[in-house]
Amino acid sequence: MFENKYGKVLTIILVVVVIIIIGLVGFLLFDLIKNTTNDADAADAVDHPPFGEQNKIKNTITNTENTTGDIQTPIIGDQPNQGTTPNTVNQTTNKYKGYTWIGNIEIPKTGIKYPILNEVTPKSIEIAVAVLYPMDLQLLNQPGNVTIVGHNYRNSSFFSNNKNLSEGDKIYITDTTGNRVEYTITNKYITTAEDAEFMIRDTNGRREISLSTCTENVKNRLVIWASAD
Repeated sequence: MFENKYGKVLTIILVVVVIIIIGLVGFLLFDLIKNTTNDADAADAVDHPPFGEQNKIKNTITNTENTTGDIQTPIIGDQPNQGTTPNTVNQTTNKYKGYTWIGNIEIPKTGIKYPILNEVTPKSIEIAVAVLYPMDLQLLNQPGNVTIVGHNYRNSSFFSNNKNLSEGDKIYITDTTGNRVEYTITNKYITTAEDAEFMIRDTNGRREISLSTCTENVKNRLVIWASAD
């Protein structure tokens, strides 16, 4: 009698373990397929953007106000310590999976290509990378620092391989005017999740970007600075 009950308990435990294993494998497979699809969609979007040479006239940057619906570009460079004059840009709306798409990022060393979105939300950084600062940025490749964040999923997607980047490596940012600018990495370090000083740093009028992602332990942030050549 005891052995019969013991055998039933073992059977139930075995069934539960098998179900858990099947569920875990299914979840990992789903996650892999989702990330692979996201990366493929992102790479295709970067290679076939809705902006570029054909839209340069529509997206022309001017230094004067006009009455054709232009908006003030909220760039870091219009802060007093940057010493730059804010520009205006004709507003065009490009969308990537429902989010405003303001450009592309390419990092040859890590092999990534992603759209850059202008809003950081839990959903937006599951499909691309996004600008954390300044908020509501409309045009990339302007004087000042732009902070771009991306997940570290430890699977080569998004900014997972930023840890393999070094000073001197190249990053390419394409904005909605079709202007593709080369940036060279100048600094790389780990900081706390609360540190925001690097976002608002004074660039002395230079065009710079910062890439931020979680470290392997998730508690800190890996930050990379790059300056336009």
